[in-house]
Amino acid sequence: MSLALVRTRALDGLDAPEVTVEVHLANGLPAFNLVGLPDTEVREARDRVRAAILTSQFEFPQRRITVNLAPADLPKEGGRFDLAIAVGILAASGQIDAARLGDTEFCGELSLTGGLRAVRGVLAVALAAARAGRGLILAAENGAEAALAREAKILPATSLLAVCAHLNGHGALQRLDAAPPPKDAQVAPDLADVRGQLQARRALEVAAAGGHSLLMFGPPGTGKSMLAQRLPGLLPPMDETEALESAAVFSLEGRFDPAAWGRRPFRAPHHSASAAALVGGGALPRPGEISLANHGILFLDELPEFDRRVLESLREPLESGIVTVSRARRRAEFPARFQLVAAMNPCPCGYAGHPTRACHCTPDQVARYRGRLSGPLMDRIDLTVEVPALAHEELAAAAPGEASLAVRARVSQARALQRERQGVPNARLEPGRVEAMCAPDAAGAGLLKQAMDRLNLSARAYHRVLRVARTLADLAGAERPGRVHVAEAIQYRRSLDGR
Repeated sequence: MSLALVRTRALDGLDAPEVTVEVHLANGLPAFNLVGLPDTEVREARDRVRAAILTSQFEFPQRRITVNLAPADLPKEGGRFDLAIAVGILAASGQIDAARLGDTEFCGELSLTGGLRAVRGVLAVALAAARAGRGLILAAENGAEAALAREAKILPATSLLAVCAHLNGHGALQRLDAAPPPKDAQVAPDLADVRGQLQARRALEVAAAGGHSLLMFGPPGTGKSMLAQRLPGLLPPMDETEALESAAVFSLEGRFDPAAWGRRPFRAPHHSASAAALVGGGALPRPGEISLANHGILFLDELPEFDRRVLESLREPLESGIVTVSRARRRAEFPARFQLVAAMNPCPCGYAGHPTRACHCTPDQVARYRGRLSGPLMDRIDLTVEVPALAHEELAAAAPGEASLAVRARVSQARALQRERQGVPNARLEPGRVEAMCAPDAAGAGLLKQAMDRLNLSARAYHRVLRVARTLADLAGAERPGRVHVAEAIQYRRSLDGR
């Protein structure tokens, strides 16, 4: 009897729990049994591994082979276990040196010719392997992505034969180091393209400076989508922790491009998207759009056209910054610290309040259209601003707008103040710290009290007004929010209630 132990990793949300591949060879009729809660793709590894071993000029043992993927209660899915299983069989049969397996993990799918193919989620695997103090052998296609985990020892390989040569000391695999990140990874359209719409531009700057959610409403063609697309260019670059977390989510979906390292994601799902597409789901939980927008922008155009249940599913992630997807046999947690930006028309036809085009909607139709957005959801939106239709003469006379670079400098300065003062953007301040960090002066406090009484603001809205006022003060370089900052913050809230 022969036994070999090989380490690899499964995926469980953003975690990569360790899996030990135990390979046992025994006398008896030739058989190949795979146990340990494998799904269909993992069970099919038996045929891929057999063909890969034979085409790599190794001997496939004609014995009773049992492969156990431990722990047995952790579901296993995908082709990521192929390489570890093949290495285990070769080590158990004495064809490679089993003594060199202890400090290395293996991850990769095998082709029938013995080549190594890329798998998803390797960034999470590389981070976990680095924490465990082991090297990681994987497909060369995954090398650049895995090397973003700077502490990890990444050894890319093109085939099973190259891996075995490395383990037998005949040709060492070369460690791959991460390429230095670009100096400025932000790629976004310039805000200077937007003419006029000074109030909307101001709201966009405030949203960027504090990480606040933003709703823009106005007739079609007034520039709502154009403004939203320019928000990523106003945000400061992600730090390494944020960039790794964002990249890890894209890696889970197999969509990460190393060239996009450090770039703020901008996700704009269609209004027909389901709750599972937006929040995440599936029999084996996968991240949704709100997680793919982590540390970036989630833009929902035509907001009332989304299914109401889909929009209601955003309420908890907007507050907590995480989303938990629970299924009968699986439960996964994904990050969801996204910045919500939405756009909508003022009525079903879109022309209510238009200076030159008539609206044909009845008051009942307008009320039903706006009623698709629940009060609890709207209460979680910090800034609401109208983007009105401008006459041709106004557009022609409007001077070119301020460039993104200038606005971004002010935003970065405000974010630096927030990071130094409290460690997080103002929009992410915990309720228990809001009044301590955002307390206005006496004049501002008096104005806010009047607004609370007259506008009947909720406790959540009160805290959100304070957060926005704190951001406005940061942009102005003020030590505390004053009356003018509180007044502007209330105006954004009054627009929401009075549209």
